[in-house]
Amino acid sequence: MDNDTALLLKGYAKSLEPKMFRAYSIPADEYDDNVKRGLRNSDGTGVIIGISKIGSVRGYTVEDGMREPQPGRLYYRGISIEDIVAAHKKENSFGYEEVSYLLLCGTLPTRSDMEMFNLALSKAKALPDGFFEKEIFACPSKNIMNTLGRCVLALYNYDKYPDDLSLQSSLMQSIELIAKIPTIIAGAYATKMHHFEGTSLYLHNPKEHLHLAENFLRLTRIDKSFTDSEAKLLDTLLMLHAEHSGGNNSAFTCRSVASTGSDIYSAISAAIGSLKGPLHGGANAAVMHMIGDIHAHVKDVRDDDEVGAYLDKILDGEAADRSGIIYGLGHAVYTLSDPRAVILKGMIKEMAEAKGLTDEYEIAERVERLGIPKIRERKGMSAPMCANVDLYSGLVYSLLGIPEDLYTPLFAAARTAGWCAHRMEEIYGGCRIMRPAYRYALHKKLEYIPIKERE
Repeated sequence: MDNDTALLLKGYAKSLEPKMFRAYSIPADEYDDNVKRGLRNSDGTGVIIGISKIGSVRGYTVEDGMREPQPGRLYYRGISIEDIVAAHKKENSFGYEEVSYLLLCGTLPTRSDMEMFNLALSKAKALPDGFFEKEIFACPSKNIMNTLGRCVLALYNYDKYPDDLSLQSSLMQSIELIAKIPTIIAGAYATKMHHFEGTSLYLHNPKEHLHLAENFLRLTRIDKSFTDSEAKLLDTLLMLHAEHSGGNNSAFTCRSVASTGSDIYSAISAAIGSLKGPLHGGANAAVMHMIGDIHAHVKDVRDDDEVGAYLDKILDGEAADRSGIIYGLGHAVYTLSDPRAVILKGMIKEMAEAKGLTDEYEIAERVERLGIPKIRERKGMSAPMCANVDLYSGLVYSLLGIPEDLYTPLFAAARTAGWCAHRMEEIYGGCRIMRPAYRYALHKKLEYIPIKERE
């Protein structure tokens, strides 16, 4: 589209804004308790639309119709994520591959199962011949999530049986996606930086023997170097992000598409589009922007009074992005604690000191400790509130030197295992196309007016 045409269309669209605003706005009084906006009940809990055996998020119990807060728990196939992370920390081993097997296959793998699964992932990391040139380099995008969603759809064309819904085919396709998505992300980032930032194009081939966390650091760093502690920290983050029940927006989106009988590439691409939204996958970047703003405007980040005063400014909409939001606090399900945030917070203090990011860690800790009571007081909340994983996951990315452009794509890479599991469960366990209803808001019939009679 040339500039003159673009200006013409922009002006035309601007002139239609008032008419379109009336067409799309819904008066608040149209909503009542029967309308479950956001698929949520009036008390904020999610509307139950299915049953799952994959992941469970727990932050409270219900007794006599009342919610009783409890420490947050996250279970993968009935096993606590805290136990999984602790076991791999004790053994000094990588765990994301095991978590992927657990989510996809339903049980923990035997040693021989794990060896075969790792071999399959290793062999699947490389992209098809010509894929990078045709699907990534030839179509650069400023947004890596855009490229990722498009490339996942493009993989359909490289699959001999893309519409095969058998369990065998679904597992093979899932392994391919879990292995290839980090490679796509790395290529998309290199292409973006080359096309839009003018940097030299550095591309590295994935190594078969490396774990996914190791491979990601190798692919995205110019010198391909990383330490074992860095890779283990990233591996932990991948484990924590791998699954979060079927009720989160991207998993629900994936299941909705799967319920139609569509292919895996369409379902996972749709989930990626959901995660791209700033209300879902982009919160960790918002946290880091907020921490950077606090660091720039507070003289002593270890002074509770100074940090607290600045948090008041943020809540008043006078600082940071002026949204009035302290990012990284609160969760729809977790009340007393988010287990993912607890795990990360306990791991990163020592590395923050080693990487020279002690101030950022101190700020995050004070945002949690000082921000929660301020929010509860302003909103008159009696229910508890906790820090969520985004408060510390952004700091992990920063510690690892991962660019902000890769925060949400890396989240997508981790969550692919969970999405693939939910897709299969929907196909083989749900067996019914999703079809929610919307109440029609026009209460009177309108007559069609011939165009010559319209004003």
